[in-house]
Amino acid sequence: MSRSLNDKVVLITGASSGFGAHAAHLFAQEGAKVVLAARRLDRLQKLVDEIQDAGGEALAVPVDVANQDEISMMVETTLDIYGKIDILFNNAGFGRLDWLENLSPKRDIQTQIDVNLTGLIQVTQAVLPHMIKRKSGHIINMSSVAGLVAAPLYSVYSAAKYGVRGFSTALRREVNHLGIDVSSVYPGPAETEFSKHTGKDSIKGEIHAPDWMKMSAEYVAAKVVQLAKCPRRTMILPWWFGLVIWLDNHFPAISDLLQGRFAKKYHQ
Repeated sequence: MSRSLNDKVVLITGASSGFGAHAAHLFAQEGAKVVLAARRLDRLQKLVDEIQDAGGEALAVPVDVANQDEISMMVETTLDIYGKIDILFNNAGFGRLDWLENLSPKRDIQTQIDVNLTGLIQVTQAVLPHMIKRKSGHIINMSSVAGLVAAPLYSVYSAAKYGVRGFSTALRREVNHLGIDVSSVYPGPAETEFSKHTGKDSIKGEIHAPDWMKMSAEYVAAKVVQLAKCPRRTMILPWWFGLVIWLDNHFPAISDLLQGRFAKKYHQ
């Protein structure tokens, strides 16, 4: 049964662009009050203005999800203003793609783990007591198909996204009896700013997805809103990527062979 999003308070991290920005517009169109959290306050405020001009309600809160104090302030601000958080969309994340030995220990490895996994966990932990008290809530965690199929150049990114997968599964089993839903989203290639921040290694030009394979950010955002209306455990986008995942799970030797050929060709 589809749930109404009218008057729901939705907290979105990583809301300044991509999936988060489009989801903010779509949630607001459904009558939800959206709290937009990210580091780039100028972009957040522009997004707030757009939503308000369209008749929606939105609030911008600057936050670095790698900073525990800022996470606490974000949650406290939301609760002070709206008194509740119905839906948490953990969307903040980025990727640095390169051969492992080339990654910077601090900028590329530690920061990826801090933002993509640790930050997501800490944001959830900050929001969860409120949801437990109300015995109601929905946590939507943005993972990636890289959290289901690990590929060369994605070692640290996949490690973080596999962690999101494990965290989401365990948390769902912890809190489902309390009336709290936990969902995971696993998108494949999409038209976002992701590729602009993955580093400058030239090899990435050899692995970009063809245009026919890429989803629009708005399409993925619409699926997230659909998930908020009709919660379920996982959502793989596009649906046919499930076949790739099935192959990787059931015939890992074939997957190793195909991806190993890529590594052999390009890993100098």
